[in-house]
Amino acid sequence: MEKSSTAFVGMDVHKDSIDVGIADATEARHYGRVGGDAASVDRVVRKLRSAHRHLVFVYEAGPCGFWLYRRLKARGLQCMVVSPSKTPRNAADRVKTDRRDSLKLARLARAGELEPIYVPDAKDEAVRDLVRAREDAVCMQRQARQRLAALLLRNEIRYSGKTAWTQAHRRWIAHLKLPRANRLDSGTDSGTKTRIVSVCYL
Repeated sequence: MEKSSTAFVGMDVHKDSIDVGIADATEARHYGRVGGDAASVDRVVRKLRSAHRHLVFVYEAGPCGFWLYRRLKARGLQCMVVSPSKTPRNAADRVKTDRRDSLKLARLARAGELEPIYVPDAKDEAVRDLVRAREDAVCMQRQARQRLAALLLRNEIRYSGKTAWTQAHRRWIAHLKLPRANRLDSGTDSGTKTRIVSVCYL
């Protein structure tokens, strides 16, 4: 069977599935839905390679990260990751499905209307993940401190020291006894109390 020329492969990527659309020189069609794992992607690549001389893959950046991009590039394939906010939208197209999204990406890639974003390497992404994790932890800490401070204020409990959230303040909180039994002390073992207080001192 003679292979056709370049095919643009649009992928609508989710955790458990990937919808695949193909646009070549003659038509645009929905290839189907495959699993979201690496083995399923490899099977699709083998089948498409047997039918097309050149493949260009494209998908939108999302929560699944860039493992798919790196896997395709490692196999010598061209792949673009695009920003969802910069993907051209048709105001008249109000029905959004995975099938339509994959076909739209394939058609736009074929028309040259997509601009790829920068994809970090694995090391850079690991640093990004570390920074995001720290930001999340700091946010959780701030929220926990605000909630604990509000709880103490509602019970007219005030710290007499100069600076809050120091080691001395932590010891003071750890030995507090709230006036109402249905608050922090009620039904809460010492280990749970320690964890609640520790969140404030991440």
